[in-house]
Amino acid sequence: MALAFDEFGRPFIILREQEQKTRLRGLDAQKANISAGKAVARILRTSLGPKGMDKMLQSPDGDVTITNDGATILEQMDVDNQIGKLMVELSRSQDYEIGDGTTGVVVMAGALLEQAEKLLERGIHPIRIAEGYEMASRIAVEHLERVAHKFEFGLNDIEPLVQTCMTTLSSKIVNRCKRSMAEIAVKAVLAVADLERKDVNLDLIKVEGKVGGKLEDTELIYGIIVDKDMSHPQMPKQIEDAKIAILTCPFEPPKPKTKHKVDIDTVEKFQTLRLQEQKYFDDMVQKCKDVGATLVICQWGFDDEANHLLMHRNLPAVRWVGGVELELIAIATGGRIVPRFQELTPEKLGKAGIVREKAFGTTKDRMIYIEHCANSRAVTIFIRGGNKMMIEETKRSIHDALCVARNLIRNNSIVYGGGSAEISCSIAVEAAADKHPGVEQYAIRAFADALDSVPMALAENSGLQPIETLSAVKSQQIKENNPCCGIDCNDVGTNDMREQNVFETLIGKQQQILLATQVVKMILKIDDVITPSAY
Repeated sequence: MALAFDEFGRPFIILREQEQKTRLRGLDAQKANISAGKAVARILRTSLGPKGMDKMLQSPDGDVTITNDGATILEQMDVDNQIGKLMVELSRSQDYEIGDGTTGVVVMAGALLEQAEKLLERGIHPIRIAEGYEMASRIAVEHLERVAHKFEFGLNDIEPLVQTCMTTLSSKIVNRCKRSMAEIAVKAVLAVADLERKDVNLDLIKVEGKVGGKLEDTELIYGIIVDKDMSHPQMPKQIEDAKIAILTCPFEPPKPKTKHKVDIDTVEKFQTLRLQEQKYFDDMVQKCKDVGATLVICQWGFDDEANHLLMHRNLPAVRWVGGVELELIAIATGGRIVPRFQELTPEKLGKAGIVREKAFGTTKDRMIYIEHCANSRAVTIFIRGGNKMMIEETKRSIHDALCVARNLIRNNSIVYGGGSAEISCSIAVEAAADKHPGVEQYAIRAFADALDSVPMALAENSGLQPIETLSAVKSQQIKENNPCCGIDCNDVGTNDMREQNVFETLIGKQQQILLATQVVKMILKIDDVITPSAY
C-alpha cells in the first residue's frame, strides 16, 4: 500500500497489485467479520451442556475424531477466514489457561457479536460499543466474585472437588461413569499437588490409553506405566524392591564416528575381534550388576548378544523407552538418568516397590507397571475403552477434569453451573446499565442480553422451550434473589443448582467473560479488510 499525491496536493492510496485484492471498508467490513465470528460460534452452540451433541471431524489423511471439546473441534476444523481464526485462538487460550469452558467462551463471543451487529445497524459507533462491553464485563466479573462460594476441602474431604469435576464430565461422552472418572482425576491431582504453594504440575500425571476392556476398567496407578515389554521373553515378569538403572547409552560395542573398515584375513583375527566384543558386553553387564541394579531401563536398543548375556546374568531389561517416559520414571523412582556406563553409581539407581509386566486380553500386548515408587509424585491414569476414538475422547475429558481440579486447588471459589451464573450476571449488568448516561448503556444492555445466550443454548440442546424456560428461571432468580437457579437440563425437577450439585470454577467463568469481551472488542475495531482475492 502506498500513499501518493496528485498535482493539487490531494492524497490518494495506491494498492500494490490491486486487481488481485479485494477490499472491504467501514460497516461492510464489520458486518462481514461479525458474520464470520457468528458462523464459528453457531457450530459450537449445539455441543454445549450435558445434552450437547458431539462433532465428527475427518482429517485430510482419513483420521476420524469424535469430540465434544470446543478447543479440539476448532483445532481440527480448517478455518480460512481470519476472524474465524481469532475464534479458534480464543478457545485455545481458554484451554491453555483454564482447560475447561472452551465451548462456552466461543458461544459467548458469538452472542456478543450478534448483539453488536444490531447496535451497529442503529448507527452506534463501534468504539462506543466496545467501551460499553468493557464496562459491562467489569461489572459481570465483580458480580461473579460476590455470588461465588468458597469451598473448603482437605486431603480427606475430597467430595467438593469430585462434585465440580463431575459437572465438567457430565457434558462429555464419559458421563455414564463420571463419578469414578472424577474421583480418579481428583486423586491424581492431589497426589502431585503442592498444597502449600497451591500449585499442580500436570506434567507429572501421565494419561495412557489401551484399546480393549470397558470404560469402567479405567484405573489410577500410583506409579508409571511403560508401553513396552521385557527385552527377553524368559526374563522374570515381576521384580520386588527393584533397583532401577536408567540408561541413555546403547548396549552395543562402540562405533567410531568416522568411516572405518576392518580388515580380517585370518580366523584368529576374527576370533580376537569376537572375544573383544564379548568382553565389552561382559564389562557393561557386569558394571550394572556391580552397582546393585536389578532392572535396567534403556533408551536405546541392545544387540542380541547383550540381550542373551543380560538374560544369563539374571538382569531383566527394558529397551527403547522414550525420553519423556524416562524422565517420569526418574522422577517417580528418585533415580538419575545415566548417560555413560562409567558414571553408574549406587546413588543414581531409582527404587520401586514392585515392577511387573502385565498382559492384556488375548493379544500379545504387554505393559510394564512400575509401582510403589520412592517418590509417589508421578502417577498414571490408565484408560480402557472399546475403540481408539473413545479413548482419545476420554483422554480429552480427563484432561478437562484434571484442569478443573487444579484450578480449584489454586483458587477454591466456585459459582453454580447450569447457566445460573450467567443469568445472575445478566440481571446485575442490566440493573447497572441505568447508572451509565450516554450511548454506552445500549452496549451494556446488549451485553446483558448476550449473557443469556449460554443458558438459552443449554435449554435448546436439552429439548426444552428455550425462551419460556429462560424467562421462568430468570423471574425465579429475581423473585427469590437466589443466584443458584439455572436450567434444569437433566430433568431432575428442580432448578436449584445447589441441590443438583452443578458447580463451576470461578476463575474459569471470569476468564470466559474477559476473553470473549477482549476478542469482540478486537473484531469491532477492524474497519478495513484487504485480502488477496480468491482466484
